[in-house]
Amino acid sequence: MNENTRQLYDYHTWANAKMFERLKELPADLYRREFETGFSSLSKVLAHMYAVDQIWFNIMSGGDMMAVLAMGETFQEQAEAAGMAELETMFVALSQQYRAFFERQGDLTQSIVLEHAHIGRMETPLYELVQHTVNHDTYHRGNIMTMLQQLGHPFTSMDYIYYLHAKATNG
Repeated sequence: MNENTRQLYDYHTWANAKMFERLKELPADLYRREFETGFSSLSKVLAHMYAVDQIWFNIMSGGDMMAVLAMGETFQEQAEAAGMAELETMFVALSQQYRAFFERQGDLTQSIVLEHAHIGRMETPLYELVQHTVNHDTYHRGNIMTMLQQLGHPFTSMDYIYYLHAKATNG
């Protein structure tokens, strides 16, 4: 399970890098342009993704869930204040923290107890929280590509199969 979880997280990091590559090819004003969708701008979607990744990292690292969730707004505000290049650097640094955590933790099948405001108390293994984090951002990378398509810009496919191909071909 540990190796599968690490590979899934590697996919997550790869997909985020592909997303930033695509965004850097576009006019700079698109980053904060207002949209008529669920998220009002690309910068807000990216900030949300970063904040949630940061929240789950802190929870997996032993932080109290309610205390970490209370910090979520701060994570969001920091990410929203960043320019796209700075936010990309923040994502990279956070992914390095995740990888260091995986190495320190060793056993990702270890369970932790969560006290969630909406779903109550639950016990879950760490690898399921990593999967949740990856799935969450996959959903929002799709939101970003849809926003780009609405503006007439081609999207970049970041499906898992493309990651596997890139990995197999060292691409």
